[in-house]
Amino acid sequence: MRHRLLAFATLFVAAQGLLAVFAAWVSPYDPLQQNVLARLKGPSADHWLGTDQFGRDVLSRIIHGCQASLAVSVGAVLAALVLGGTLGLFAAYYRGWTDRLVMRAMDVLFAFPVLLLAIGIVAVLGPRSSSAAIAIAIVYVPIFARLLRGPALVICESDYVAGARAIGAGDARIIFLHILPNLASVVLVQTSLLLSAAILVEASLSFLGLGTQPPTPSLGLMLSEGRNFLMLSPWSAIFSGLAILFLAFGLNLLGDALRDTLDPRLRGTS
Repeated sequence: MRHRLLAFATLFVAAQGLLAVFAAWVSPYDPLQQNVLARLKGPSADHWLGTDQFGRDVLSRIIHGCQASLAVSVGAVLAALVLGGTLGLFAAYYRGWTDRLVMRAMDVLFAFPVLLLAIGIVAVLGPRSSSAAIAIAIVYVPIFARLLRGPALVICESDYVAGARAIGAGDARIIFLHILPNLASVVLVQTSLLLSAAILVEASLSFLGLGTQPPTPSLGLMLSEGRNFLMLSPWSAIFSGLAILFLAFGLNLLGDALRDTLDPRLRGTS
């Protein structure tokens, strides 16, 4: 059952990823093309998900909005993984003052609520998609640092790490070739789960006007614009909200399925 769930989650996320990657070829209209005569129309044969207040095709904007949201979220989470994971590994390997300094710095970042810290960073850098990506990356650095430090402390005491030290292997070689590969399952699971959360943070920032700026399509921005026309034509808000839901749900489901499949404590159980 776990393998079937993992296969379904992988296909679900892959389908959304391919839709975003090939947005320029898949979307039926230019997402910026306006048609004032077709403003706030409901779903029809010409516009499957209706149109917004400027007559732009909602389906095309959602497809390109998924592309923008995934680009920001994936870039931010990968940057946080590289920086936070490296800090966590160094803290676990060198211990002492390195561990204390790194972990206390991570505690400072942990003291701030995620969205509040992201808003503060974007306020300093200016509202745009790159600022949102930097903000999300900084917010998630301490999560990866703590996540990798814990199991790395155990691995650093293992016999094969001691053997690598005994034959003269350098610190970088031990950390990245002997310790890091044994954390691959933890990294995969946490990355997929944080991608799900990053989608929501990016949508929240765009909803507040601090992320992707108009006229570039963004799911959070579409939701924000569509709320002003809920009584006249709710389609833009409804379908952009569903797109955010499906993106976050798919990545969260993938993370749960990976955890259930890769966790050795769950193998062989019903």
